[in-house]
Amino acid sequence: MLFNTDGKTIQSHLRTLSVLHLVLAHFCRGQPQLIGSSKPIVATLGDDIILPCHLEPAADASGLMVEWARPDLNPRFVHVWRSGVELASKKHKSFVGRTSLFIDELKSGNISLKLSKVTLADRGTYKCFLPGLNRQTLVQLVVASGAVSSAVITLAGMDRDKGGVVLDCESRGWYPEPEVLWLDAEGNLLSAGPTETVRGPDDLYTVSSRVTVEKRHSNSFTCRVQQKNTNQTRETHITVPDDFFKLQSCSSPIITGLAVSFLLLLLLLIVVWRWRQNIKNMKSHSDETIKGEKSNGSKTTRAEDQFVTEEETKPLKDEGEEKTKDVNKETGNIQ
Repeated sequence: MLFNTDGKTIQSHLRTLSVLHLVLAHFCRGQPQLIGSSKPIVATLGDDIILPCHLEPAADASGLMVEWARPDLNPRFVHVWRSGVELASKKHKSFVGRTSLFIDELKSGNISLKLSKVTLADRGTYKCFLPGLNRQTLVQLVVASGAVSSAVITLAGMDRDKGGVVLDCESRGWYPEPEVLWLDAEGNLLSAGPTETVRGPDDLYTVSSRVTVEKRHSNSFTCRVQQKNTNQTRETHITVPDDFFKLQSCSSPIITGLAVSFLLLLLLLIVVWRWRQNIKNMKSHSDETIKGEKSNGSKTTRAEDQFVTEEETKPLKDEGEEKTKDVNKETGNIQ
């Protein structure tokens, strides 16, 4: 027990001496600074990466407390080293088992952090901090996807107003978001429409862009998709045949002629239809008139027949009545 206590006491004295050494260096040679990286550190998904951080001038940091943190996280700590031990309980759960320091190089002032199996969620700004010296530096981590697809160019159609061919370019699987450029055969930038960007559930970007090109000496065009921070570039070339431009240039009068012909045919059909409707209406009206005349004639004939019958039967009736009277008279005389 006494030995263990003495051992801890010795370690404490060594840390104190280390801090005193740094303080003396401050007065003798100037205060040491923490140096990180002036440029973003680029990592590919799944790779191991080192976030640089070291003391300059070089000094022993083995007895100092070292903190690596991401201010945007809660808890913010990525890796905490104190008294020769990592305080794993203080770190963010997403970094458990994935961070480490170069223990053997702490004496030379190297407190860089090794981060294993990089994910998209690891991107951000990290702070390397020495509380004992109140010194810190920042390191930016950029995570690039490793499954970037090639740029694919397709013929999207024709622009009859400009007399050109519309080209479409698409590429998938990017992170961070890239830019899309169109170039002619001489490497000159072409004026294209705004880049369309879609972010998928995996946080990777799909980008697409369209440009209208006109016939020129060389109908060769290039679509270039690039991400400057990650130094990733994909580009594809296409050569548009001259015949395609000829087809485009002559298609406009043909389509115009077809449209005019269609309108004339439609107008003719409407005229014929209306003419047939008029004839049909006239015939229907004529049939109704004839039918009405026949109906009226039949009613008149029946009325006349009835009148004639009554007039003709009346004298016969009167004559019968007179004969009956005469017979009665004669019969009476006989009686």
